[in-house]
Amino acid sequence: MVWTGRPAVEIATAVRRGEVTATTVVEEHLHAIAERDPRIGAFRRVREQAVDEARALRKRRDLAELPLAGVPVAVKDNLEVAGEATRAGSAATSDAPAAEDHPAVARLRAAGAVIVGLTNLPELALVAFGDSPYGVVRNPWDLSRTAGGSSSGSAAAVAAGMVPLALGNDGMGSLRIPAACCGVLAVKPGPGLVPPPVDDWDRLAENGPFATTVPDLALALSVLAGDPSLAEAWRGGRRVEPPKPMLRSVWADEDHVWEPQPPPDAPEPFDLRLAYAPQPLPVGLPMDREFQAAVRAAAETLRVAGHTIVEHDRRLPFWLGPATVATWLGRAAASVGDDRAGLERRTRALARAGRVLGALRFDGVRGRQRWSGYGADQWFGRADVLITPALAAVPPRADRWGERGFLRNALTNVGYASATGAWNMCGWPAMTVPLATHSTGMPIGVQLVAPPGGEPQLLGLAAQLQAVHPPTRPPGFSF
Repeated sequence: MVWTGRPAVEIATAVRRGEVTATTVVEEHLHAIAERDPRIGAFRRVREQAVDEARALRKRRDLAELPLAGVPVAVKDNLEVAGEATRAGSAATSDAPAAEDHPAVARLRAAGAVIVGLTNLPELALVAFGDSPYGVVRNPWDLSRTAGGSSSGSAAAVAAGMVPLALGNDGMGSLRIPAACCGVLAVKPGPGLVPPPVDDWDRLAENGPFATTVPDLALALSVLAGDPSLAEAWRGGRRVEPPKPMLRSVWADEDHVWEPQPPPDAPEPFDLRLAYAPQPLPVGLPMDREFQAAVRAAAETLRVAGHTIVEHDRRLPFWLGPATVATWLGRAAASVGDDRAGLERRTRALARAGRVLGALRFDGVRGRQRWSGYGADQWFGRADVLITPALAAVPPRADRWGERGFLRNALTNVGYASATGAWNMCGWPAMTVPLATHSTGMPIGVQLVAPPGGEPQLLGLAAQLQAVHPPTRPPGFSF
């Protein structure tokens, strides 16, 4: 049996039952990476020692209890992995190995996952492209186009079937944008659910998983959150406590419990009030018509599933756009600091723009406070979940954007990846669900947004959408 291309839930179940060893699973995935990644450029480093780490899993007395037993996982290269340098897409960062795992990585390992590699990202995770001094991450659906960013390599690795799960983070859409570009699932949780990156962009950034199936995504999120009930939340849009008898959990070094569940057949019916906004962007920002049509199709699919659907025809407030851009550039300046030696032209330009805006007292702080304090809630209305496009245009070309200046990078970023940042500005959970195929052959993703605590509803709706619109692999990357 070939294990590459199989869901994480299926792999972990087989490893727990002794039907396959973690070593075999990891070796097969490392072979797939060696074969496929030269075309994609998803990985900065592939960890051959992952085979030894997989072999060591057999000695764990709790192997039969591990929710991610033997599952190969890729980690974005701005999160610490013990013994590996954390380069964050930059040649100017230290090559000293990390002393210990980031807490999110540690939770994955405790749950039985095997870290097979570190994935590429743009320098310091500042843009929605996939290029850096370590190469250009290409989109598996069209190698001439970018995989998005900044969690570029993680999304591309999952889309191309090199790993079933990957870890990334999202400061202005850096999970949802590449997920939409590459036709996979990703969820940005709300604050406090998952340990954030060390540089959390002043609470804008959250860590989250990529996957191809909703049960896999829910399982990964539950491990990252240390909350076993989230693993089953996709069934009915709510947290589901596991039935008895129960086994000791390894989620968060606490006395939680967990019972392995076989993959179920379909999500359960439940009823929410959903609003759909085919064109939510502020006036002046265009939206691809096929993306708008995909939002309407998602709304109709969920109406048939039993939800109440209303159209949200108001655009986001105009002032939110400049505030979001100013916040982004301000975080670029803060990430760079005073030491700019060795940084790319793009990074220096973004940081310089952020410093200029800060000196002019236009740093986006007041707009962010206004939006998070009451603006988002007022604009959102009485809906439980909002459906919008995940992108505004198809992904641009894969190129060395880092060698270009501020204007070309900023305009291209805003032109295609402007639909996600509002929800970082207020800290609400949001996710991308692939739904259809664009006339260009690229995937189309829709974005689901919920008020704080709405992660279970997002997972439940994603499962209902995926039941009608099943996931597909990019041409040339199926098994």
